Amino acid sequence: MVRQPLFDPARLGTGIVHLGIGAFARAHLAAYTQPLLADDPSWGVLGISLRSGGTRDALAPQDWLYCRAERDGTGEQLAVMAALTGVVVGAGAALEHLVDPAVRIVTLTVTEKGYCRDAATGALDEDDAAIRRDLAMPDAPGSVPGLLAITLQRRRDAGVAPFTVLSCDNLPANGAATRRVVTRFAALVDPSLGHFVADRVAFPDCMVDRIVPATSADDRIRIDAALGVHDAWPVVCEPFSQWVIEDRFPQGRPAWELTGAALVSDVRPYEDMKLRLLNGSHSSIAYLGQLAGWQTVADAIAVPDLREHIGALMSEVATTLVLPGSVDLHGYRDALLTRFANPALRHRTAQIAMDGSQKLPQRLFAPALVRLAAGSRAPRIALGIAAWLRFLQGRADDGTALTLDDPQAERLRAVASAAQDPAALCDAVFGMADIVPPALAPLRDEVLAGLNSLSTHGARQTVVAWNERYK
Repeated sequence: MVRQPLFDPARLGTGIVHLGIGAFARAHLAAYTQPLLADDPSWGVLGISLRSGGTRDALAPQDWLYCRAERDGTGEQLAVMAALTGVVVGAGAALEHLVDPAVRIVTLTVTEKGYCRDAATGALDEDDAAIRRDLAMPDAPGSVPGLLAITLQRRRDAGVAPFTVLSCDNLPANGAATRRVVTRFAALVDPSLGHFVADRVAFPDCMVDRIVPATSADDRIRIDAALGVHDAWPVVCEPFSQWVIEDRFPQGRPAWELTGAALVSDVRPYEDMKLRLLNGSHSSIAYLGQLAGWQTVADAIAVPDLREHIGALMSEVATTLVLPGSVDLHGYRDALLTRFANPALRHRTAQIAMDGSQKLPQRLFAPALVRLAAGSRAPRIALGIAAWLRFLQGRADDGTALTLDDPQAERLRAVASAAQDPAALCDAVFGMADIVPPALAPLRDEVLAGLNSLSTHGARQTVVAWNERYK
């Protein structure tokens, strides 16, 4: 049976604008919002893509409807999603909609690199090409910080209350991180605008958790057969989902607590748990998987030695967390291993391996720093970092070429090509203070040990060796 929406999509108004309308937002934000629209249709979601028109072009002929397929080993549940009021492309179209007084929340999934942050400090990267362009031509912003700041300026000048900005990306303190870059951009445009953003605009933190792999051709064929009609761009996800939100919305919000979200005063403990346990494990699986030839997370975790290593990595990372007493940490770790093993999701290690320079600071570097500060070793974390360094050399253990998709790809490829041996590569990357914090230097020898083993013996044998060495 295919679940149908309980409202007329034609009656929806746009109360939320989402920047970066990819598969995750359509599987997560839409899922929490759609059941509330029958009672309050003002919270429809307008999607915005700053670059690609692919989602718009796929969904426009379908009146913005699409199918969400929740998959696990027991089967698949389909639902028609109707929370979108449209999808527009480009900054010009975005500005037109963002100034609408009916828009009270702007949500974001633009990936870590979309915030134009310095990876080491978290400050706005004022040398970023997109930021320089937007500062030179603020009337046509193309970056996320620029677009938000200029829109807030136009709303202020028109006497329209500012919207709430809700980042749903995997950044530590993502609300505060977004506030920092938007406020700085605004201050560079006009100091009074910087003060306005800092004083009047809410940037609540939130933590999102749902595995949403890229939709494959096989997914489309299977879903079309079940629906009996063609869906140009369905989304596929696991049944599990979690959303923890700091409850700070001056202009109101949907009653997300009724659909399972947790509205709390402090998101950080939940965020650290997810970033370090789920995302940190994902990155380690991705780089080891790319080296060993494990194409999906499920393929990798099905290997007993790799599963043992990831379980031990979680135990190592868990010591860096301070959690509310209500959190069942052991249950969460066990659930993650089960979710990783979901055979129905083809979550590609190549997809997770993208943007490592942006992801690893919060996923692996942060817990390593906590371990080092406590005088503890971090060999499991070190192996994940070593696998990333080995991945930068561009070849799997069997010689297969690997693709490096990263904002720092040119620099990272250059140092990897120039390095004569593992020690030189390790020193070169550890010397990039804008990526690797200098305080991580004490972990260098453990990372090098992992890199030497990976270079000599390969990922599969190294994982076995680590399990023996660090029982």
